[in-house]
Amino acid sequence: MANIGLGGGACEPHLPAEPAAEPAQAAQIRVTGQRQVHAWAQRVLPPVERVRPGLWSVPVPIPHNPLRYVLVYAIDLPDGVALVDTGWPVEDAWDVLVAGLAEAGYAIGDVRAVLVTHHHPDHAGLAGRVRAASGAWVGMHPAEARSFEHMGVEALLAFTRSWLHARGAPESEVQSADQLPFALDELLASRPDRLIEDGDTPLGQGTSLRAVWTPGHTAGHLCFFDEVAGLLFAGDHVLPRISPNIMLMDPRDTDPLSDFLESLTTVAKLPVDEVLPAHEYRFAGLEHRVAQLRGHHERRLSEVERLVVANPDSSTYAIASLLTWSRPWSQLGTMRRAAIGEALAHLVLLRRHGRVQNLGTDVDRWRTATEGGAGEPFTNGR
Repeated sequence: MANIGLGGGACEPHLPAEPAAEPAQAAQIRVTGQRQVHAWAQRVLPPVERVRPGLWSVPVPIPHNPLRYVLVYAIDLPDGVALVDTGWPVEDAWDVLVAGLAEAGYAIGDVRAVLVTHHHPDHAGLAGRVRAASGAWVGMHPAEARSFEHMGVEALLAFTRSWLHARGAPESEVQSADQLPFALDELLASRPDRLIEDGDTPLGQGTSLRAVWTPGHTAGHLCFFDEVAGLLFAGDHVLPRISPNIMLMDPRDTDPLSDFLESLTTVAKLPVDEVLPAHEYRFAGLEHRVAQLRGHHERRLSEVERLVVANPDSSTYAIASLLTWSRPWSQLGTMRRAAIGEALAHLVLLRRHGRVQNLGTDVDRWRTATEGGAGEPFTNGR
């Protein structure tokens, strides 16, 4: 069963405490979306902006969500326009998307292609409606396309309740998974026409936009790199201020945090001049932001391991409740699912390295894998 947002991938994809920036790294990360960062500080929707000739940023609101908006990018084509992502599947978001494209000089009927970074509703949610209105094709990575298989409201809710039980959540919280936070039919309408593999040039041979597979946030997350302009359309893989939620909920995933860290290495090697993320604001200094994120997760892994040592036989839920988050555990509400999934992803990586073990059967029960505790602080890959 795919994680399509019940766990927090769509509702609050970036829950964990923000990575603490080393002063030297922070100084080398430069905000390039000045109007966007001003709007973020003012808690308002940023303006539609011309980023480069033939490239526009169109913010589309996400209702009742701390992320506030997704940044849709419109790329000029000889016969119309291509979109990178679309927005949350509600009427207000659709109206803003249509109006934003009009401000950039396009009608919705001009859309020829929709490049989906990943299947979460704030990114893929309106792709089906765009296709119906324009005849555009929708493309995404094969792993994201598989997320649409066997989707159904009752099956998704039952899976989420079972997953919460296995993580050790209280019964009241297990039973709280009783509705979806979005219209499933609209998301299902966004199934892709085309599959985009790592290294593909989805806008055609001879064009400069190349797909870069970056699993971690989801199994089939794609970035798109413009090799001529030096621009990285980063989706949710790298954001300027907050850490993407890396959670283990989809049973087909085995170690999403390791995947994410390897994907960070992949994009850090690209000659990127400016990052165009799906949330917050544009920035430069990708390699320094990658270093921050890697450091954040190394500290997070050490924190998780210390908690296992200090609290043997704890469930994943219990460990998650003791971790440091961007707000108190009691205030997280349904966002706790993202926190639980993130804690599980860190525990699974630690288990892979022989640092912890799960002795539970029906419900997780974590212990250190070595006598006497954790020993040396954990460093990934050591």
